[in-house]
Parts: sequence; structure tokens; C-alpha cells
Amino acid sequence: MGCLGWFKRRKPRSRRRGSSGPATTTTSAVSTSRSDDSGAVRPVSKSTTTTTGSSTVSQRSITELYEERGHGQLRAFEFEELRAATNDFSRAQKLGEGGFGSVYKGYVRPLDAKGDRIAVAVKRLNLRGLQGHKQWLAEVQFLGVLEHPNLVKLLGYCATDGERGAQRLLVYEYMPNKSLEDHLFSRIYSPLSWNRRLQIILGAAEGLAYLHEGLELQVIYRDFKASNVLLDKDFQAKLSDFGLAREGPTEGNTHVSTAVVGTHGYAAPDYIETGHLTAKSDVWSFGVVLYEILTGRRSLDRNRPQGEQKLLEWVGQFGPDSRNFRMIMDPKLRGEYSSKAAREIAKLAQSCLVKNAKERPAMSEVIEVLRRAVQVELAAPSPGPGDKPNSAGKGKRVDVAPPSRR
Repeated sequence: MGCLGWFKRRKPRSRRRGSSGPATTTTSAVSTSRSDDSGAVRPVSKSTTTTTGSSTVSQRSITELYEERGHGQLRAFEFEELRAATNDFSRAQKLGEGGFGSVYKGYVRPLDAKGDRIAVAVKRLNLRGLQGHKQWLAEVQFLGVLEHPNLVKLLGYCATDGERGAQRLLVYEYMPNKSLEDHLFSRIYSPLSWNRRLQIILGAAEGLAYLHEGLELQVIYRDFKASNVLLDKDFQAKLSDFGLAREGPTEGNTHVSTAVVGTHGYAAPDYIETGHLTAKSDVWSFGVVLYEILTGRRSLDRNRPQGEQKLLEWVGQFGPDSRNFRMIMDPKLRGEYSSKAAREIAKLAQSCLVKNAKERPAMSEVIEVLRRAVQVELAAPSPGPGDKPNSAGKGKRVDVAPPSRR
């Protein structure tokens, strides 16, 4: 059975030459209540209509937007093609493994079959019944619609239900520098410089802001963490893994009620306690990663002493304005960072981590702070030959203000 076999067949229509994309999904396969978590995608029949004065505005679902924009944008791969591309999903080609499956490096022919093969990342999902399929479907539909420099690009997909059982695969652009997690916590890689950390976290913030504020509907990422921030050849950050993404609340609603999913150490406490999901849930997760950027420590590390295992509890002892604040800074930076900027970014992290979700800044406000930090850092002169780094961490002065409250 071909990779398109799962999708509902559509009537033939004209397409661009070389275009190949999934047809419309059956409504029964994606139907979900706004109060459950059986899937990320709402059916076409449940688009929201809002009346304003004499005009009526319809907020379309991600499924409707996918039908409009996604067709012809994604390439449908055959399973055997991806099997060959990854050398039969060889362990030597394995890039990593997560809760949703294993990722392999592979090489595929360009769509026009001209030129050299191109490197790709192939995710082969571990299907756990219907839920695993829905996570795959969410990625296809979200990444078939979303397009931003700070989101990983989905090139195509494969869905087949043959003798080997159900197979669900996704094909992404290849990210040669792996993830932010790898560079922050692994000894295999050289430490990230202060400026590069700022550039990466700014890119990740711009990706989140696009999801929250840059579309006609809001998208809540729901799984922001260092391992989901991938890095291209130029270390530009790209958000990946949209299997848990959800559409945000519709007009007149304050939140989406879901079963609590995500990664321990990153999920917002208000979301864990109530199941009420908002964009501010992502903002909390972003605050956690800000502290990981500053400290070089994981949000949860059982290998550290008892009092240092939970990052947020540990950094709470060294406030941004305290005399001992520098105790939290990543020693791998070797003092080569702006102390003032680091303190202001810690303040920004704290504003993302306030208990009352409504008081957390919007991602557009977060970006204002990070952009100023990056711009001033880039404008400052580099140390000359023979200059010694400031071991106290009092590097170039950066005038960064906390986000304004609107």
C-alpha cells in the first residue's frame, strides 16, 4: 500500500509540476473536543465564527489552513525509498531517539531527480495506537502550514499500512549542529560562547512569538525545551517536534483544557495543576531554558547534590540583584560574558516564571529584551590580542531593560 493510502482521496485537480502532498484527511480521524487531548487538530466542521458589528469573521482551524496551504507543499515518500535512504534504518545513521520515535540521517534525491542527493533527517514514529498516529498527523498539518526561519522545515512524510504494520515517518531538513541541549550539556562539543547563546535563544523566542502572535490562529507549542531547539550549519535556532502542539483558545475562551503532557521540569505549574493550556504555558518553559542558557545546567539533574538537582530551586538562592549572582553562571563561559546583561536576562527569566500566568510577558516582549542584548553585544569591540578575559564575569556593559508591562 502506498504512502498516500491512509489519506482520503480527493477529486483530481491541477497542481504544480512536481508537487506532491497529502490529500484531505478524514474528519473522523482528527475530530477532538476542546476539552480533551485525543489529538492536536480540530475538524473542518468546527471552525469558529465570530460576529463583529455587521461583519462575520471566521477563525479557521489548522486543518482548514492545511487544506488551503499545505497541498503541494509536502512530498509523499514511499517507505522503501526512506528505508534505502537510511540504510535500512541503520544504527550507524541514528541521530537520536525521543518519546515519539527514532531519528535517522538519510540521503534522498531532489524532487526533480536532478543533482546530488540531499541530506535529510527521517523520524520513524513509535506508534502507540491512535495517539501515536495523531501526533504524526499533528506534525504533518502544523508544519504543512507554518513557515518561519526559526521553525524546522518539514520536507515530506510517509504513511503506509502494509504487511509490516503501520508506518508513520516524517522527513525534515537536516540540522548538522544537532540541538541546543547537546551544546549546553554534552562534553563532546565546545562550549557555546555568550554571544552565540544570546543569538540562539533570540531565534527560539522569535519562533515562539510567530506561533503565538504571527498567524490568524494561535498555536501553543507545549513542548519547549533545549532538546527541541535544533541548530543549522550557522547555529540558527529552529524549533522542532510539533507532535504536542495545539491550537490556542478560540474567541471568547481563555484557555484550552487538555490532558497534561510535556516534559517534566519544563511544564508550567498552572498547566500541571489545572490542565488549562495557554500561550503563557510556553512562556514558562522559555523561562526555564533561559536559566539553562545562563547556568549550563539541566532543569532537572539527579546527578547533582540534593540541593542542586532542581534548577529553579537552586538559582532561587542567587537572585539577579544579589551579590552572589555570579555563582549560577556557567563556568564553561570562563567569565567571558556581560555581568549586567546576564543579570537582566535572569530578571527576564523570573518574569517568565511568575506563578500567575497572566503576569508573564508575551513572547514579543521577551524578544524586545533579547534583541537589545544581542545588538549591544555585537556592537561592542572584541578583546584585542593579548587582552585577558575578565574572570569576574564583568564583561562588556549591556544596557538591557526588563520587559514593559502592557
